[in-house]
Amino acid sequence: SVLGAAAGYLVGLGLWSAVDQLFFTYIPGFSPDKFEYVTELYERWNFWIVFVAAFTPIPYKVITITAGVCAINFPMFLIASIVGRAARFVLVSYLLHKFGEPIHDFIDRRFNLVTLAFTILLIGGFLVLRFVGH
Repeated sequence: SVLGAAAGYLVGLGLWSAVDQLFFTYIPGFSPDKFEYVTELYERWNFWIVFVAAFTPIPYKVITITAGVCAINFPMFLIASIVGRAARFVLVSYLLHKFGEPIHDFIDRRFNLVTLAFTILLIGGFLVLRFVGH
């Protein structure tokens, strides 16, 4: 999974330099200013963007390619990918080991929703602590 993420990063890194002007020309509303804004978000939150996408059902491939396009710190990208993917796979393995076959249907039907809800609550909790604490 992480090797695939690294490949996605490299695709984004190489592809962008070859076709960047096509995006600005043919995608309505996409401008160099908006690209710079997204790049700044990736630079500021690089670990967390990649980690959240690796752990949740957010389209991870899109995030890995975009990380390459934005040329974020590659070692940080790899660490976030390893931690996020490992956490997801370990959690699924633990649930299957602990609860056996009965949990399999739950994982197939609702695991993505549960991980997304958990991530939203986690981020929301940090935001509440940040703004209430000041």
